[in-house]
Amino acid sequence: MEHYVHNIDPVILSIGSIQVYWYGLMYVIGILLAWKLLSMRCRRFHSGEYNGWNTAFTQGQIDDIIFYAALSIMIGGRLGSMIFYYPDEFFANPMQFFQIQKGGMSFHGGLLGVIIGLCIYALVKKIPWQDIADIIVSVTPLGLLFGRIGNFINGELWGKPSEVAWAVNFRNVGGGDFARHPSMLYEAALEGLVLFIILWTMTSKSYRRGAPFGWFLLLYGVFRFAVEFIREPDAQIGYLAWGWFTQGQRLCIPMIVIGLILIVIAKAVPKQQPKDNNENTDAPVIS
Repeated sequence: MEHYVHNIDPVILSIGSIQVYWYGLMYVIGILLAWKLLSMRCRRFHSGEYNGWNTAFTQGQIDDIIFYAALSIMIGGRLGSMIFYYPDEFFANPMQFFQIQKGGMSFHGGLLGVIIGLCIYALVKKIPWQDIADIIVSVTPLGLLFGRIGNFINGELWGKPSEVAWAVNFRNVGGGDFARHPSMLYEAALEGLVLFIILWTMTSKSYRRGAPFGWFLLLYGVFRFAVEFIREPDAQIGYLAWGWFTQGQRLCIPMIVIGLILIVIAKAVPKQQPKDNNENTDAPVIS
């Protein structure tokens, strides 16, 4: 069976020594879409068309949350990539943090970065951290969707050998001259599209504080754990145990456990009336 041979140039355009990559553009698209959708909900919330949020976020706060989330993703994702997947090299030479060609971004590192960054923001602004977490996870899967598409364009994080009709030959990017599962596209579908539909729908009406965040952790962990069975393990780490257990699966286990705990806690907490955070609600919104 003839399979599609991956032959996509990861560079969109080059201007002198400056190169613009599809992967970076995917991050920008995901972040801008997240900002646009939360801004739309902010407008609808203050016009009385939407009553899902537990805190009356202003447009200025939405702008801040997206900015600090994006910054935390970049810092945490890069640190996580080096610490989780290249620890020996990183601790021997921490300046490799800036050498993005040696390891890219780690989702789990980015997640930890966002949690820390937005918890600090919540503490400073005196907003319940769960409320920030709940609104940010309603759009986070969009970033995952476009990020995984960026992985496919780069021809990285491919799956195990396969002869299914939609398998892809990654020989031009070091994947061997045989077809493999396009596992990054499976993740784009599950962690991105499916998870976005679930969480965006869940938060389209009143919800219990912390429940969306719990469901995000649980479902991402389950989806990622499952896809890891057909994803090629990282070459520098390989399998951790039993000939199938990967670093990605190990990092997903705490997510699944914490997600379940948060869901149980949320069920015991009554639904809240939206909390006015005493900031200017007349700030301009993006329609």
